Amino acid sequence: MNQRTIENSITIEGIGLHTGEQVSVDLKPAPINAGFIFIRKSHQQTEQDIIIKAEIDSLLDVEKYPRRTSITNGIVHIHTIEHLLSSIYGMGIDNIIVELNGSECPGLDGSSLIFAESIIKAGIKEQNEQKKFFKLKEPVYISENSSHIIALPSEEFKISYTLDYPNSLIKSQYTSFVINPEVYLKEIAPARTFCLEEEIEKLRVIGLGKGSDYNNTVVIGKNGIINNKFRFIDEPVRHKISDLIGDIALVNMPIKAHIIGIRSGHALNTRFVRKINDIMKKEKASGIISPSTEQITKRVLDVEDIEKILPHRYPFLLVDRIVEIIEDKRAVGIKSVSFNEWFFQGHFPGKAVMPGVLIVETIAQVAGVLMLNKMENRGKIAYFLSIDKAKFRKAVKPGDLLILEVEVDKLKSKVGQISGKAYVDGKIVCEATLMFSLVEK
Repeated sequence: MNQRTIENSITIEGIGLHTGEQVSVDLKPAPINAGFIFIRKSHQQTEQDIIIKAEIDSLLDVEKYPRRTSITNGIVHIHTIEHLLSSIYGMGIDNIIVELNGSECPGLDGSSLIFAESIIKAGIKEQNEQKKFFKLKEPVYISENSSHIIALPSEEFKISYTLDYPNSLIKSQYTSFVINPEVYLKEIAPARTFCLEEEIEKLRVIGLGKGSDYNNTVVIGKNGIINNKFRFIDEPVRHKISDLIGDIALVNMPIKAHIIGIRSGHALNTRFVRKINDIMKKEKASGIISPSTEQITKRVLDVEDIEKILPHRYPFLLVDRIVEIIEDKRAVGIKSVSFNEWFFQGHFPGKAVMPGVLIVETIAQVAGVLMLNKMENRGKIAYFLSIDKAKFRKAVKPGDLLILEVEVDKLKSKVGQISGKAYVDGKIVCEATLMFSLVEK
């Protein structure tokens, strides 16, 4: 089974459930092994696009930011990503770029359905790389008060969940599904978020629920559903499964396990994901990691990491992030092209286009990270020896997101040759073969 991304870009607009702000989200294709990349467009604190990978290490403290799953780079936060992540993971997407112009994903109808349907509308594209699974080998148990999550080894991804609100109209509910795209779309995605009527004022007091109403949140009163009706007789427990899938997506890899949730919420869900992540790291460290968990060995580097490897600095450090690096083989980087780039002042006034030579330079910087990342090459400089077979197929403009892929053709102690490609929205905009010489400073 191969990895998957989406075929085309698609835009989704709506209001955040908690912030009440209008937000636009663009879903875009991503290269193999990229995972789930979120980009906060032109944030006012930085005046730059902020790139955050949706993974457990980026998670905001759920105790401080309750009732939702949020990620951060330490400065900028993106809130309520669980419904979108649930649809991405549930629909079997491995690699995707999510660009948004606000601090929270839109709530839409309170479910994951519109996100899932948008993924189908954008088209699902198989990629030329095998999908990597994490297969649980031993049972895992985590508990807090009366909430529990148990994970058992399995040949498939299955979730069973028990919800218990004994003093409400819901009472107890239980359901269980083997999760695949067909089941997810039909049985899980339509289930909407819910709350008890007595919880509304508590949420408003702590500044949440500003964008919630009776259309996008199922409000359960003492005498029944207020101004709405259930889509499923057991819709609340199905939505709990949807939320759990969204949190499990932070593992950034499909899981083979039977996961049993009992009264769990985002806090316990993310503690469980941390435990799974720790198991994956221990398997790697012990040397028993299998090909199905190979992706965990791939590093992700932010700008600070890149500056420790490359000598380039502003304004000539062009790579924002490395999302994959496999030593001596391959690297993938990201460059978010902002209208504020220095080179747009003169290239060209009134019709901004990124210079082709700088696209090649950005590819070269990703290649430089790949080669200079090796300990024996740290502190060296990579000089161009040649540029061959360079082709420019499409103009790169402000607002574009460059995905830069480089693969090693030859690599010796002092000389390296790589093939590089730059993509925008899944289409090649530039490609070239580059040769470098590694020299001491």
